[in-house]
Amino acid sequence: MSEEGLQETFISHLVELRDRLLKSVWAFLAVFLFLFFVWPHGAAIYDFLAEPLTKALPEGAKMIATSVISPFLVPMKVTAMVAFLVCLPWTLYQAWAFIAPGLYTHEKKIALPLVFSSSFLFLAGVAFCYYVVFGRFFAFINAWAPKSITPAPDIEAYLNFVLTMFIAFGVTFEVPVVVVVLCMFGIVTPEKLKEWRGYFVVVAFIVAAVVTPPDVVSQFALAVPMIILYELGLFFAGFVNKNAALRRSEEGKEKDSATAEP
Repeated sequence: MSEEGLQETFISHLVELRDRLLKSVWAFLAVFLFLFFVWPHGAAIYDFLAEPLTKALPEGAKMIATSVISPFLVPMKVTAMVAFLVCLPWTLYQAWAFIAPGLYTHEKKIALPLVFSSSFLFLAGVAFCYYVVFGRFFAFINAWAPKSITPAPDIEAYLNFVLTMFIAFGVTFEVPVVVVVLCMFGIVTPEKLKEWRGYFVVVAFIVAAVVTPPDVVSQFALAVPMIILYELGLFFAGFVNKNAALRRSEEGKEKDSATAEP
């Protein structure tokens, strides 16, 4: 292909990438505006998110707003978080649709299962963080708090903490998908990943120590599921890798035979 043809192909890919990004952004904005103006329950959702903390606080202690506009901004941020979660499958589908033209037929068929599993695992990570980690973490913090103080957490600081933890757990729960994709595209083999199992255990605890609060409970609560999900990804990658290799070989032979024909 000539240099001019390569440039045109590159530009066309950039245009398609822009279109895919715009579709994701417009979908997010549509859902956000609908939730914010038609279904304005951001404050109620925040109360739900704050429940693990408020249960751990001493009797009579309440959360406070240190900024004048925090009572308005916090529900708006919560609504944006809900809109992001609602649009997550659509956003992941746009990402897969962008790379689909360069995939084999059997790889295109696995796109939708990967989009579904990615969305499910991210939401599972968020749910695990909320229902399993938060209650134990806040109880641990409250047990170590001096009795001479009255905790009064800021609502915006708490929301930022919650969003950070949700993203950390949601992303780390994507480990099986990452493992399957790496093996599916031949970047690494399941056998090699099994050899790296010990290194991944160390990496899991390092990541948990970095992204979670400085307590042993939260670190183990993130590291242990990461290790289990890594093993789960290896289990599925073995099947995907065998099927992908066979189908890639068959499709390669078909392309070679079609090219050889006059």
